[in-house]
Amino acid sequence: MSEKQKRTRSLAGIAGIVAIATLISKVFGLVRQQAIAAAFGVGPAFDAYNYAYVIPGFLLILLGGINGPFHSAIVSVLAKRKAEEAAPLVETITTLVGSLLLIVTVILVIFADPLMSVVAPGLDISAAEAAAEGIDPEKFQTLQLTQAIAIRQFRIMAPLAVLAGLIGIGFGTLNAADQYWLPSISPLFSSVAVIGALGIFVVQVGSNVSLPQYATIGGMVLAGGTLAGALLQWLAQVFAQWRSGLGTLRLRFEFNRPGVKDVMKVMGPATLSSGMLQINVYTDLFFASYIPQAAAALGYAGLLVQTPLGIISNMLLVPLLPVFSRLADPQDWPELKQRIRQGLILTALTMLPLGALMITLAVAIVRVVYERGAFDPAASAFVAPMLMAYGVGMFVYLGRDVLVRVFYALGDGETPFRVSVVNIFLNALLDFLLVNAFGAPGLVLATVGVNIISMVTLLVLLHRKLHGLPLLAWSQPVALLSGASVLAGFAGWGILHGCEQLIAPVGLPIQFVQLSVAGFGGLGVFALCATQLKLPEVDIFVERVRQRFSRRSG
Repeated sequence: MSEKQKRTRSLAGIAGIVAIATLISKVFGLVRQQAIAAAFGVGPAFDAYNYAYVIPGFLLILLGGINGPFHSAIVSVLAKRKAEEAAPLVETITTLVGSLLLIVTVILVIFADPLMSVVAPGLDISAAEAAAEGIDPEKFQTLQLTQAIAIRQFRIMAPLAVLAGLIGIGFGTLNAADQYWLPSISPLFSSVAVIGALGIFVVQVGSNVSLPQYATIGGMVLAGGTLAGALLQWLAQVFAQWRSGLGTLRLRFEFNRPGVKDVMKVMGPATLSSGMLQINVYTDLFFASYIPQAAAALGYAGLLVQTPLGIISNMLLVPLLPVFSRLADPQDWPELKQRIRQGLILTALTMLPLGALMITLAVAIVRVVYERGAFDPAASAFVAPMLMAYGVGMFVYLGRDVLVRVFYALGDGETPFRVSVVNIFLNALLDFLLVNAFGAPGLVLATVGVNIISMVTLLVLLHRKLHGLPLLAWSQPVALLSGASVLAGFAGWGILHGCEQLIAPVGLPIQFVQLSVAGFGGLGVFALCATQLKLPEVDIFVERVRQRFSRRSG
């Protein structure tokens, strides 16, 4: 077997490990969200949690996420060094980063109150201001309760700042040692901790207290479960590092090590660039704070979209990035252009039909996934339009990420960074305009608009950088797949409507069966249309599915 074949098989194996682990983690994440929905619906406890989690979650995603700056910096440095150098380097980086983030944690705890006023200004309103704006007393009390819960949750989750850095270092350390399973699946520890905490809360507290007390106590349990889950995630990584000889909890202050400087050189710019994306999340929540329950609805709808997006993006981007990198030389640009087309068409092939079905089956999806316990039909009616808005932008969300990876492969991280900076201001402008026009769903539509403009901008810049791309030729199959997706969406809606006419959608089992029939029916219509287009990417996708099933059956 050639070295190239070994590398290809190795990449495929890594992609498979990451995809399976991500799928398991996403399933647990969905169950966690269902438990939260059943316990709190779109009430103050979860509404407050979405605001309280902004800064800790920002740090956890930014610093502790797979492909985050800490992960990337550690991998890039450790991969070039001898095994015996790994442990002292990791211990030194852990000491340095942990010390800095411990200071950040103390600051977050002390300034929790003013920070929450910045994150959610719509909650910080006095009685006089409420009266002047015509806010009724019940709504005012809800805003006050939500703000009080958010501040307490924020203080509980402040230590996530430290854990975020430690988790990111653990991800990078284990990946550099060719360990991919534990880092990819470890987020489920957080989900398990939250689910367990909520289970104990419901059994112990239940309906024995007033609604404000229920929301307050439940909010603290939710925040505590989140912190406990992150702690478990980090401890699992530490144990794996110990067993692999990759460092312990020993404090090292050897900050002059060459490897430390190398890590910081990568970590600093990467953190700044990655942070741009998270600022848009804060911008959305800033405007959401003026709409009761909007933050909770964003959380519920966002998870329904991020679950398939996360799985498919890992399956597409993990194998494509090294391919793009190998074709960065100008003499290989003709093949690079073909690979870019392949990535975009495969994105359209997967995201467009899913987006169409998210739009037409939104109410049924939300009801089946969330509607139980405190999550009532009114909550479903509030969340469903958010899901429909997310469905509109699924293709451009992932398509933009494909193009960003091309720039990275070409050694150009500056262009995506500049586009991200502009997007911050564009997102704020669109939030302001679209919230006034569409209410809470306008927050999602603003993000969709930013992603569309960002993807078009990146395509134009890439067109110039690579001395021409066949953009018109590429747009034709995307347009045809969009048409097939519209047909699939209408087919799914028609099938669901017909099923509901035959049998009333009463009870979860019947709703689930009807949704499944409608969803698979819509996908069947799309598959029938897509195969008639004779696109090579369709053949590639079908062949991969056949190979996967043939291996399992064998």
